Amino acid sequence: QVQLVESGGGLVQAGGSLRLSCVPSRNIISTNDVAWHRQAPGKQRELVARITSVDTTYYADSVRGRFTISRDNAKNTVFLQMNSLRPEDTAVYYCRATFGVTNYWGQGTQVTVSS
Repeated sequence: QVQLVESGGGLVQAGGSLRLSCVPSRNIISTNDVAWHRQAPGKQRELVARITSVDTTYYADSVRGRFTISRDNAKNTVFLQMNSLRPEDTAVYYCRATFGVTNYWGQGTQVTVSS
């Protein structure tokens, strides 16, 4: 079992920045894929960004150029730096780690962007 703990969400004005953190309960960051998803009210959960074990990154079109996913192996932490935030970025953001054949999810952190 792996527990994931997200932090860093909050309320920010449009154009502002936030940095989300995801810390797993086991030291898996350096060798496994980790992703951030988000779910807005009334919408399906969507993939926002992903980083693989070999540092390949993927971004949804809606966030490319504004969000950056990164990993600090020494701290066993994955970050999502979110700049130029927009009201449509408002959602609960979830961290997902793939360990073996299992996907583990965090509880989510709320991000609210006011206009």
